[in-house]
Amino acid sequence: MVNVVRGAARLSTSVGSGTWIRQYRTAGPGAPRLVCFPHAGGSASFYFPVATALSPDVDVLAVQYPGRQDRMGEQPLTDLRRLADQVAEALEPWRDQPLHLFGHSMGAVIAYEVALRLQQSPGPGPAALYVSGRRAPSTRRTETVHLRDDAGLIRELKTLAGTDAALLADDDVLAMILPALRADYRAIETYEHRPAPLLTCPVTALLGDADPKVTLAEAEVWREHTDEDFDLHVFPGGHFYLTTHQPAVLTLLRERLKA
Repeated sequence: MVNVVRGAARLSTSVGSGTWIRQYRTAGPGAPRLVCFPHAGGSASFYFPVATALSPDVDVLAVQYPGRQDRMGEQPLTDLRRLADQVAEALEPWRDQPLHLFGHSMGAVIAYEVALRLQQSPGPGPAALYVSGRRAPSTRRTETVHLRDDAGLIRELKTLAGTDAALLADDDVLAMILPALRADYRAIETYEHRPAPLLTCPVTALLGDADPKVTLAEAEVWREHTDEDFDLHVFPGGHFYLTTHQPAVLTLLRERLKA
């Protein structure tokens, strides 16, 4: 799914947090903190409904990558590790308590790389990692969507069924979203996992049973990336199962964060 916001009306609901981090709702004292990472072509506002639904019990932060929405004037990054480096640095002011990380699709891998960086730096390590709609980093597929022409990129969006067809028919919208989308696909499709320490936090994997981007076997491999508990939840649906099953996903997150 691609997020497009015309004007700044929606972004004005953010209550600060600098260039990289958006906080759309405030939370009560001592609330657990959940950091959400968007998919390829996605924006922080994809998680606006999550922040609204979980507030004030959970402090939801959403990551805003460069090259979209209020960062449209910035060059999007095409190196996933550089993205993770900069997000980890941006999260430093929020590390007064352990961070729970949730990422969908490309965002799952960025969340994983950020978790490694938090774990290896001074301060609290990650409390938990939630990975949605993405195979484990150590699995490998050859994917070349980022090398397609614009029409090929649009076909990919239609295949994943996460973007409103009306947006894909709007030339102005396409001109806005395609540069960041192509950069994101290049970042995730050229990413190669390197040997790394096991995570010291539990990992929960979520996926749709008809997702063309990840199989059950590929999702199961996430258990090999943690020294702690691992579990897997399968929902009916495709790559964007989480929009259809948002209440169930939010219930799962709320229960885990309370625990």
